[in-house]
Amino acid sequence: MKNKALIDAMCKAMSDKRAFDITVIDVEGLSDVADAFIIASGKSAPQVKAIFDNLEFEMEKQGVFARRKEGMTEGRWIAVDYFDVIVHIFQEESRKFYQLEKLWINENNVAKYED
Repeated sequence: MKNKALIDAMCKAMSDKRAFDITVIDVEGLSDVADAFIIASGKSAPQVKAIFDNLEFEMEKQGVFARRKEGMTEGRWIAVDYFDVIVHIFQEESRKFYQLEKLWINENNVAKYED
């Protein structure tokens, strides 16, 4: 998978704020939008926002800046576009409702992040 070190750093930054069910989906060749999606969950809007804040802080320390970010106001679903990697941080209920994983997962393109 491309960008493995970057993806690992992103997952770690989110895990540090207690994100759970962190899933990495390799969509290289399946999507023109990105090479990978990272999907993570938080229990509440404040936690989802804290996960995002830490992700952004840790990435900027490494000189990696988001091209676009959406959803920070409500904190139900924050999407962050890092060019080749798109990060989705959901409140647990929203993640279950949208089931984004079902759009992209096949037999061998998904990995769970373990800290």
